[in-house]
Amino acid sequence: MDLKGVQQAVDEWIQNHGVRYFNELTNMAQLTEEVGEVARIIARRYGEQSEKESDKDKDLGEELADVIFVAICLANQTGVDLQHAFEKKIAKKTQRDHARHHNNPKLKS
Repeated sequence: MDLKGVQQAVDEWIQNHGVRYFNELTNMAQLTEEVGEVARIIARRYGEQSEKESDKDKDLGEELADVIFVAICLANQTGVDLQHAFEKKIAKKTQRDHARHHNNPKLKS
């Protein structure tokens, strides 16, 4: 499924199960909350913080999917075509960053 299809699937879910989109500020707060949950897992599981027993069952994939879902909600309600935006971003990063990353001594092993 491409990003257009994903945006459509989220919109259909909202219409059929979610009643309506939360407003943009509420979704921004939700996005921040979901990113925080991802950060907590990463910090404790892969970083130097010890993992609490209550966090050991947290699913990183599920939390990342929550971030994606809310970001798609924001795109849908603000009229952003993520397929177009992502293709544009990849082209920009490819042109701008290819040589920069290959020439970065910090990235050489």
